[in-house]
Amino acid sequence: MRIPFNDGWAVRAPQGPFAAFDAAAVEPTPVTLPHDALRDAQRTPDPPAAGANAYYPPGNHTYLKTFDVPAAWEGRVVRLEFGGAMRHAQVFVNEEFAGNWADGYARFFVDATPFLRYGEPNRVRVETRTGQDSRWYSGAGLHRGVFCHVDAPAHVLPDGVRVTTLRLENIPAGAGDAPPRATVEVATELTNAGLTTASTTLTTVLVDPHGVEVDRDATPVTLPPGRPQRVRQRFVVTDPALWGPESPRLYTAHTTLTPGSGGEGATRTTTFGIRTVTADPGLGLLINGEPVLLRGACIHHDNGPLGGAAIPRAEERRIELLRAAGFNAVRAAHNPLSAAMLDACDRLGMLVMDEAFDMWVRFKTPYDHAMEFPQWWRDDLASMVAKDLNHPSVIMYSLGNEIAEVGMPHGAVLAREMAEHVRALDPTRLVTNGVNAALTVLDELAEQAKNTPGGLNELMAGAASDPGDGMNALGSGENVTRRTAESSAALDVLGLNYAEGRYALDAETFPHRVLVGSETFPQRIGDLWPMVLEHPHVIGDFTWTGWDYLGEVGIGATSYADDPDATPALEREYPFLTAWCGDLDITGWRRPVSFYREIVFGLRTEPSIAVLRPEHHGREIAMASPWSWSDSVSSWTWPGSEGRPVVIEVYADADEVALLCNGAEVARGPVGEVRPMQATLETTYSPGTLTAVAYRGGEQVGRTELVTAGEAVLTASADRTTLRADGTDLAFVALEWRDADGVLATAADAEVTVEVSGAGVLAGMCSANPKTAERFDADTWRTFDGRALAVVRPTGPGAITVTVRTGSAEPLTLDLEATHD
Repeated sequence: MRIPFNDGWAVRAPQGPFAAFDAAAVEPTPVTLPHDALRDAQRTPDPPAAGANAYYPPGNHTYLKTFDVPAAWEGRVVRLEFGGAMRHAQVFVNEEFAGNWADGYARFFVDATPFLRYGEPNRVRVETRTGQDSRWYSGAGLHRGVFCHVDAPAHVLPDGVRVTTLRLENIPAGAGDAPPRATVEVATELTNAGLTTASTTLTTVLVDPHGVEVDRDATPVTLPPGRPQRVRQRFVVTDPALWGPESPRLYTAHTTLTPGSGGEGATRTTTFGIRTVTADPGLGLLINGEPVLLRGACIHHDNGPLGGAAIPRAEERRIELLRAAGFNAVRAAHNPLSAAMLDACDRLGMLVMDEAFDMWVRFKTPYDHAMEFPQWWRDDLASMVAKDLNHPSVIMYSLGNEIAEVGMPHGAVLAREMAEHVRALDPTRLVTNGVNAALTVLDELAEQAKNTPGGLNELMAGAASDPGDGMNALGSGENVTRRTAESSAALDVLGLNYAEGRYALDAETFPHRVLVGSETFPQRIGDLWPMVLEHPHVIGDFTWTGWDYLGEVGIGATSYADDPDATPALEREYPFLTAWCGDLDITGWRRPVSFYREIVFGLRTEPSIAVLRPEHHGREIAMASPWSWSDSVSSWTWPGSEGRPVVIEVYADADEVALLCNGAEVARGPVGEVRPMQATLETTYSPGTLTAVAYRGGEQVGRTELVTAGEAVLTASADRTTLRADGTDLAFVALEWRDADGVLATAADAEVTVEVSGAGVLAGMCSANPKTAERFDADTWRTFDGRALAVVRPTGPGAITVTVRTGSAEPLTLDLEATHD
């Protein structure tokens, strides 16, 4: 059986080798997992990792849990499953060393059996260490869920059930005389930790998405002690309900080892999808034989106000909102996703490129995983594959991100070894690598930079009119073609970061190569998506980034020349908090680029309006990086700007756009001069209704409008009022200034205080402001562009009351309920 093991933990600072035995050394703080121990640390202007880690300090933490071990567990096998421990985790059971793992994102198991004391309390202690080991905010501690596995001596191993679609026939329906059918294999790995041979029966039952049994099989099994056995059972499913991004239909396999001579008797339930994945340069990516283009978002692992804590509902909500914004694929940047997020992707039809590493043997930060990589990469890859095997959403494994050594002979050898290791573990999925082509010739560029004023940055920026063009030009060079040919040949799909110049080039140079834009600049999607449509060997595009994140602060923020802190550096000064480059901000609110992308994808027919902040009109921009969008808001509420000039962007699949203010045309202009599917117009701000009308060939093809907000009041709304009380659920409460008609008043910002009472706590609070010293554990935040977000977490079953206050207004109250149902 698999028991949630997330309650009853406490965290404190590490105390050294002997303080572990001194209960009074430090008073620990009670916590519920998943938990980010670094989130509540004090940010300062000068920590070692600076803006890369959002100005958080290093984090070393000790987690403690005391739990009862029933006498009935004696003779059974007890393992602890850690979904992720950030970082360099060491696990002690009753102060005996039980296991460890270096990588902070890998799921791993520890056998606790030899160290348990039956019929009495036992203690688990987990030590984690992190600092200057990531290029973004990583968080710290037990940031993913923990489970306890208790099994009979003869049992199914954790991750021991693997379901594979071997073949699809007569798909789609009517392709042949016989009905559609799928051949599914269930391979189950069994072991016997006892002292005598066990004779048992393995029974597997397949159940369709409607709960109807479709097939079953029973196989006798002999299990000698210490000799694991793999049992393969094959099933035929007629008229299968296939899993795909538009129809994420899930089956379950119920696996039982019959009690008797050591059999465990419990039933293991495994969720899976029936689907196939292939790719070739002529047909592109095929899922169940049907072509699919990846409308992709790169995402980091943090959950904004929750820090790095992968609470299942937070993971699910991100996928829901990304899906609603038009994405059908996510790329894990740059470490494996949590199992909770993969569960959500399975349910919601989000395709996944799960990525293993951000570095191999060359360091990117002073103390990153490169120091352990040679010893750990095989185990790390095996951990990722074992986690992903039964998730139909996972279609590609990525070996890494922007690995400079793929342009070196030793890197090519390593790429091949890693790819073959993954294929040996799972031959059913594609293998890729996110290659920044320019970085693979960094050594050559460094030599050239010696003779370039301004060094390497000046060289890359000067290769074309902007840094993005410069990276593209360098990545398309003959030296990159030559030096990356061997490492790229080891892959099923070559991922290219910021190197779309290779799309047409590689079609001729490497006609067997399949490409994906594994990381691209957000402002270029209007040019990139037509290239994806044009080239069948390019299977999709992943923007940097789909969801804003903590760390790499300000890389997408606009800097004005007259700002006191104006800087050409990509990472801005404290108190910058987020990267500010996401289609969605950290509250989950869609920014203007998101609607532009939706139009480019062909998913939205009506135009969209964004207004550059009028207070900055006429100011010189000091820097707008390739990761930035315009400094704009989808709002027509700008008090104090009446009669002043304002620049308006209209995104439309059209050739001309007209602007109407209060019914009168005030501007008209062509689409596509600044970028494809965008018109940039100027008028004078006047409150009321701003309407954009899109034309193609003189015919109206769409219209939309923005309305000035009237007198606004604070509103509070929860995304759900009934929550599960099992520690996996959350309520996200939107705090918004809206007028009587529901129009968001983006200028009506003020401090808002949230109080949670009853069977819940305030788990975190934030706004989308990328530059703030406010704390996520505070109960008061100032809204930003009219909005803030509070997150409520149940502490058990019962009523929860959320009280929201601002100024002298009457408090708002929300009633929530947490249940065990």
